[in-house]
Amino acid sequence: MAVVIAALLPVFILIVLGVVLKRTLMRLDTQWNGLERLTYFVLFPMLLIQTLVKADLSKVPVAGVGGALLLSALAMSLLCLALRPALSRLDIDGPAFTSIFQGAIRWQTYVALSVSANMFGEVGLALASVAMVAIIPLVNVLSVAVLAHYAAPKKQSARTVVMTVVRNPLIWACVIGLVVNVIHLPLPKIWHEVADALGRSSLAIGLLVTGAGLHLEGLLRPSTGAAIGVVFKLVLMPMVALGLAVWFGLSGDSLAIVAICAAVPTSTSAYVLARQMGGDAPLLAQIITLQTILAAITMPIAIALVA
Repeated sequence: MAVVIAALLPVFILIVLGVVLKRTLMRLDTQWNGLERLTYFVLFPMLLIQTLVKADLSKVPVAGVGGALLLSALAMSLLCLALRPALSRLDIDGPAFTSIFQGAIRWQTYVALSVSANMFGEVGLALASVAMVAIIPLVNVLSVAVLAHYAAPKKQSARTVVMTVVRNPLIWACVIGLVVNVIHLPLPKIWHEVADALGRSSLAIGLLVTGAGLHLEGLLRPSTGAAIGVVFKLVLMPMVALGLAVWFGLSGDSLAIVAICAAVPTSTSAYVLARQMGGDAPLLAQIITLQTILAAITMPIAIALVA
């Protein structure tokens, strides 16, 4: 447990620093919006590409790690959809349902990669990147589709849904990194120097932006929807993912990476998508904030159980 907490501590310190900076030195939303766009469109995609380019995928259980997380995301999606009638009886309308749905299946990639790297170094980073290849395209497709069906003021066309997913830079980064790795495309030394420098900065800045995006208002009296979103992501998702990982025969570092990726809170990019497509953005902000705070307790437990 001490090793797990030591790996998590720098991550949550950076998130807290982001909270402090948003309320002191950098109070303008425009400052953080610029950093968020830089991280989302440049720094983080470069980290993904470079990590996948350098990863020796022959030495990591790609199918096991990716399969366990892929199926767990699908399982949580089906559970949310199956519970839609019951949730409606709790006065959770369509937009609120989409926020619970996103809160249950999306994951904070900055936290997952940072913890994986802190605990297992380059191998951990490679395994977590494999997990991202499996999860990012799927959760984006599912989130956009559910928002289009339950929350959008007017029904979105299939073309709009597809284009929203296709424009996601993280999906393209995964594709590019994998293709370069598989075909063994030689890259010049200058590429690696620049890519490494950009990638190293992405996690720290991403965690600061995560902290700045937290909404601390109303945390003392969370809504029913927020409580459901927290339980689904921090309790049910790790249980499902770890059960599948054990079934796939994973152990050691690979099993721990599945625990890390499944136990992280929801990505703040889900909030942006909710605002764009008519979801209940205030509820999702509350879910993300509660999950991020409580993950400081639940993540060490989930990881320690298998590490």
